[in-house]
Amino acid sequence: INDIYLLVAHPGLCLSEPCITVASAVMGALDRSVDPCQDFYNFACGGWLKNNPLPEGKSRWGPFSNLWEHNMLVMKHILENTTMKGLSKAEGKAQRYYQACMNEAKIEELGAKPLQELISQIGGWALTGPWDKDNFQEVLRTASANYRTSPFFTVFVSTDSKNSNSNIIQVDQSSLGLPSRDYYLNKTANEKYLTAYLNFLMELGVLLGGSEETSRRLMQEIVDFETTLANITIPQEERRDEEVIYHKMEAKDLTALAPAVDWMPYLTEVFAPVTLNESEPVVVYAKEYLQKVSDLIIKTNKSLLNNYMIMKVVRKMVSVLDQRFQDAEQHFLEVMYGTKKSCTPRWKLCVSDTDSALGFALGAMFVKSTFSEDSKAIAEDMVAEIKWAFKDNLKYVSWMDSETKRAAEEKADAIYNMVGYPEFIMNATKLDKVFNDFEVVSELYFQNVMQYYSFSARVTADQLRKTPNRNQWSMTPPTVNAYYNPTKNEMVLPAGILQAPFYSRSWPKALNFGGIGVVMGHELTHAFDDQGREYDKDGNLRSWWKNSSVEAFKEQTQCMVEQYGNYSINQEPLNGRQTLGENIADNGGLKAAYKAYVNWIKKNGEEDTLPALGMTNHQLFYVGFAQVWCSVRTPESSHEGVITDPHSPSRFRVIGTISNSREFSKHFGCKADSPMNPEHKCELW
Repeated sequence: INDIYLLVAHPGLCLSEPCITVASAVMGALDRSVDPCQDFYNFACGGWLKNNPLPEGKSRWGPFSNLWEHNMLVMKHILENTTMKGLSKAEGKAQRYYQACMNEAKIEELGAKPLQELISQIGGWALTGPWDKDNFQEVLRTASANYRTSPFFTVFVSTDSKNSNSNIIQVDQSSLGLPSRDYYLNKTANEKYLTAYLNFLMELGVLLGGSEETSRRLMQEIVDFETTLANITIPQEERRDEEVIYHKMEAKDLTALAPAVDWMPYLTEVFAPVTLNESEPVVVYAKEYLQKVSDLIIKTNKSLLNNYMIMKVVRKMVSVLDQRFQDAEQHFLEVMYGTKKSCTPRWKLCVSDTDSALGFALGAMFVKSTFSEDSKAIAEDMVAEIKWAFKDNLKYVSWMDSETKRAAEEKADAIYNMVGYPEFIMNATKLDKVFNDFEVVSELYFQNVMQYYSFSARVTADQLRKTPNRNQWSMTPPTVNAYYNPTKNEMVLPAGILQAPFYSRSWPKALNFGGIGVVMGHELTHAFDDQGREYDKDGNLRSWWKNSSVEAFKEQTQCMVEQYGNYSINQEPLNGRQTLGENIADNGGLKAAYKAYVNWIKKNGEEDTLPALGMTNHQLFYVGFAQVWCSVRTPESSHEGVITDPHSPSRFRVIGTISNSREFSKHFGCKADSPMNPEHKCELW
């Protein structure tokens, strides 16, 4: 009776419980004292910012992190529930892996021993005594093959961009000990980080049995060596054009390129037991870098090279050792990301690590406990609506020639979407087969992690002779994220993100289109950003655009490079080049999702509005979009983001995007040339 009364008394209002709950959440996040045309981010998020100080020990916080915390709790309950019936072998392994990680008594009892033994197996280092060996090639092979580290350069198996139905060995520059080369090169600006880093390495040296003095000298040398590496490392923004950096060659050509490494024995060990010969094809992405790093290896002291390689292994193992190591790392991360001292409960670390190692087995349990099957169908319908909108928008793209446009439509049509989870995880036999070679014991964490590295090395080697397939995801089902893979021309939406605040079946469609709809549009637009556009509909890197359209594209995107390059956060300007692909995706995603929503209304009629907000559903769409991005960060974390993240900071993902949208200004009545309605708009898709 009540429902009927409500409907009669308040026509056009949605007064169901979910509508009232979400209306309250939207309202609480707003700051009505701000004019949406002056600063839409503060209008949509001001209330949220006021009510959400950074949680203890976090360097950033927002709806993504909040949902991940929720997913982690779900996983914790699953992993701790050892009375569950009918688990597959793989799911049992996930539980044992978690138990071993939680067995702190055992980890404390072993102390530094497992790592010290491992170092002496590799051949030792100058930290704890005189070292004078000629074992560079052997150590390099062991560190890369057995411990999955990447000293000097990184070698992996992935789809061949120019032949997307086969996998190939790829070689690229390696990451450094700090998040980016900038930290080493702008010494004055980053002094506090370099100091904390050196102290961290020294502390590790002492924990591993070195004297303070030896440790300081040795670690300073390593940091100086990494600085030299940083100098020859190519910045991310200069590596966006894959046509330019892709070099295919044969394994034997590596010897001429980088003679410091014995390539054949190296590759043979890394990809054992697959047989390779000198004509094995490889793709090199950092040609100049490899030449320079080879010269550097030849002229650097043997002991320093060895210390650097051992240090790579040590850094990787720190989180697997006792509390003293954890504390040293924690202290470093506090400086690095500006977090306040806090104890992250051990279970969170163990859940994350189980997700990394056995995420598809854990994902099977997660999906069974949280993901309803019809979510998959609903999400797929929504993707279809967004895809229609994107393709319809193509008609109005004026800078592109008609032939290229037709090919672009075909590519959009061919985009494949994977929703929820890869099919094999729901089949116990298939799932068990995947993890068959991974031995897990319930009390020895260090040993399990070592087993995992050797298992993942075998998986990688095994990929080399197989065809890439759609069941290989690079995100686990509980992940709160999504991605587009250009070589498969597919987008992937894991179960983890298909829930509130991105999506709920009982919410107004305006919020779903503004939430998960924009995420879908974003991933879809990646197929046509500065990098994705170089791949054709079959996922092959080739020139399929007319030259005139390539030139026009570059001209249109220059507008965005400049627009975002003019924003700054804590007096630090954004890098418009490094963030170009994500900014293109943000703009295209919002536009396609809005159009899809308008089209949904055409088909289904206007929906009821939410109570008490005094907002139209069109306005709600934009507010819902913005509120997904409400977030807080420490200045240190913001700095790290500007330097390393291909995404713009949240505030500019909102402002940058809506200020390019004419519909936004129409619905909020923004006057011409108000801050959110600039005369000059960047338009691409």
